[in-house]
Amino acid sequence: MILTLCGMMGAGKTTVGKKLADITDMQCVDTDAVIEEKYGKITDIFDKYGEEYFRALETETVQSLCEKDEVILSVGGGLVLRKANVELLKSVGKIVYLRAKKETLVQRLRLDDSRPLLKGEDVEKRIEKLLCARADIYERVADYTIDVDGKNPETIALEIVKNIKK
Repeated sequence: MILTLCGMMGAGKTTVGKKLADITDMQCVDTDAVIEEKYGKITDIFDKYGEEYFRALETETVQSLCEKDEVILSVGGGLVLRKANVELLKSVGKIVYLRAKKETLVQRLRLDDSRPLLKGEDVEKRIEKLLCARADIYERVADYTIDVDGKNPETIALEIVKNIKK
């Protein structure tokens, strides 16, 4: 089974994925890290080729990772916006939405300059726009939704394990 962690940037997908990997003995793979290793920094990809090109790289990366077994995927916040990605991920496992409030995301991302979608705009306004555009999609595609506000990564990981075992 492939377990996919989705949600907004800053929700803790990679951090929770690593804790989840420790608990379950599954491998955790961050799709953004795979893309950066293969193609270079995400900010550079966005600057040179644009968001649509990056989204195509995400799809290609997920397709290759879905050939693995027993893996936790921490995916970029926009990956589940493509229907084909969601269909693929659901065909091989479960999707967990790590839901965070705007305030939590702003606090975590305010000083992070590595996020191309936050460049050139007030961070709080941009996060609010992205959250408004994406929250319903995350809810709709997820098999499970976990609220992450005020919880540590281990607590969140244990909650995910409990939900999956139901």
